[in-house]
Amino acid sequence: MRALSIHDAQQCVLQHLKAMPVEHVALHDSLNRVLAKDIAANRNHPPYDVSAMDGYALSFADIAAASEQDLIRLKVVDDIRAGQMPSKRIEAGQAARIMTGAPTPQGIDTVIRVEDTQLQGDDVLILTPPKQGANIRPLGENLKDGVVVLTKGTLISAGVLAILAMVKQKDVPVFAQPSVAILSTGDELEALDDPIDEQKIPDANSHALYAQCKALGIEATLLGIAHDDAADLKAKLAQGLKYDVLLASGGVSVGHHDFVRPTLSDLGINMHFWRVAMRPGHPLAFGTSSTGCAVFGLPGNPVSSMVCFEQFVLPALRQMMGHATCFRQTVKARLSHDQKDRAGRTHLMRVTLSRDEQGYVATSTGTQGSGVLLSMAMAEGFAVIPAESDALKKGDYITVQLLQGMDFQPHADMEL
Repeated sequence: MRALSIHDAQQCVLQHLKAMPVEHVALHDSLNRVLAKDIAANRNHPPYDVSAMDGYALSFADIAAASEQDLIRLKVVDDIRAGQMPSKRIEAGQAARIMTGAPTPQGIDTVIRVEDTQLQGDDVLILTPPKQGANIRPLGENLKDGVVVLTKGTLISAGVLAILAMVKQKDVPVFAQPSVAILSTGDELEALDDPIDEQKIPDANSHALYAQCKALGIEATLLGIAHDDAADLKAKLAQGLKYDVLLASGGVSVGHHDFVRPTLSDLGINMHFWRVAMRPGHPLAFGTSSTGCAVFGLPGNPVSSMVCFEQFVLPALRQMMGHATCFRQTVKARLSHDQKDRAGRTHLMRVTLSRDEQGYVATSTGTQGSGVLLSMAMAEGFAVIPAESDALKKGDYITVQLLQGMDFQPHADMEL
């Protein structure tokens, strides 16, 4: 099976997955979830024309000629508070004191703010006239009854949640969260609670993948470490297949003791690909089970595993969660240094970013070996070095995929 390009592998993953079923959650539990249905307004808001200011409701025709030299005097005949309906129509030469949010009375077309008036007994003097129609919020300005105000696929932010509350959406239809299981494999691994063994390697993969899932709002389940033993590996992989997504790191290459791929095949997994023309992260496997579990066989090196998560698992999970935008944002940046490279595979180089008057500047985090986890911890983005390139010059423009922030885009846009 040939190695796929990053783009083709991403499309293969997304083509085999679909959004999760719809569930209903309480309004306050819906934050950062994705709407699964369109939401329409169930009333007009405001339900009538209301004042946008504390001031006086009046007819503009009465005050059009007002100036500091020629003050206009109107009789105040009503006092309207928010939540209280007007008691009378306002006639020529009259005004009504009105509070912010209060319904406007008949016979007026303008509200003047209190700061531009002077009260004298039962009269109000107009000092500075506003424009005609000023300071009135018309019926339905915010919401119109029956009109769709939130569309399927909308991420529920605090502002969106406020709209849901305004339309009395006590139970919110959202896409269910995918369940994710994480498994590390290999006799060489040492668990977090194990005593230090100089002959072993601490398992960072499980915890890095867990953190990457949690950053998306998903609480993944850690299945621990599977040994390089056929029975133990098969049992733990079978356990992971009960979830919507299984992330198994290590053992997916072609080494004598790399058992993950053949064991997955024994478990009936349909493997769609197992190599991607990228560095780091070449030995990546992806398959699906008959029950709909998406299985990612991630590389054993922690950097490679995390890079593969960003390129393939993250967009897969976001699509399953109902997001319309599944990929990290990209920017154009200039290299701050010369960069030698090896042609043959697209290289996702870990970089930090700064800005000057010309835009973003990308700088390598240092040694780019797939086992150098510190370079990943420092990274703010991946600089995309094309497969055909063996060197870049200082000042060359490159595409950088951002690793921070919650802004996403519908396409990878990485020129891969």
